[in-house]
Amino acid sequence: MITIIDYKSGNLKSISNGFKKIGCDYQITDDKQIIADSDYLVLPGVGAFGSAMDNLKPFEDVIHEHVADDKPFLGICLGQQVLMSSSEESPGVKGLDLFKGNVEILPEGVKIPHMGWNKLDVVNSSPILDGIDGEFFYFVHSYHVIPDDESIIAGTCEYGGEVVASLSQNNLFSTQFHPEKSGKAGLKILKNFTNLEI
Repeated sequence: MITIIDYKSGNLKSISNGFKKIGCDYQITDDKQIIADSDYLVLPGVGAFGSAMDNLKPFEDVIHEHVADDKPFLGICLGQQVLMSSSEESPGVKGLDLFKGNVEILPEGVKIPHMGWNKLDVVNSSPILDGIDGEFFYFVHSYHVIPDDESIIAGTCEYGGEVVASLSQNNLFSTQFHPEKSGKAGLKILKNFTNLEI
């Protein structure tokens, strides 16, 4: 069972449809106890870093406990950015700090937001990207993550320079792109996530 955290900042219908397409049972909830008891957590996200973190406050402890217990966790789009320490989009607002690093606006000279299909280059092995490389994925974002530890970067894309598209560290995974909107390749990523051993 996949649990999608409802913190009023995510595109819940889109991501739930992705899991439905691969035949995976899922639930959408804002119940902290259900979230705490879940084996697989998914954090989608749309909107601004600061407001998302405000909405996430009630869930911060259970998210940290889930990751500390080595249970699979997947952040998507803004759900990747809030896993970082901070973001220049919302100065002074602390992120979940599960990945050390900052979120910055996309490089100068490119159209913002970055909206459309880009090729994913896998640069480090990650179980959620197993069988994926050179596939195209759908992006919608104005900011990108800059992790302190480059070894956790699993995938990148080119958009005015190299942009981090996916992070992977132990049981914690994230994508800047939307796998649920990225056709067959995106659904494979969701399937890879559901197949992770606990």
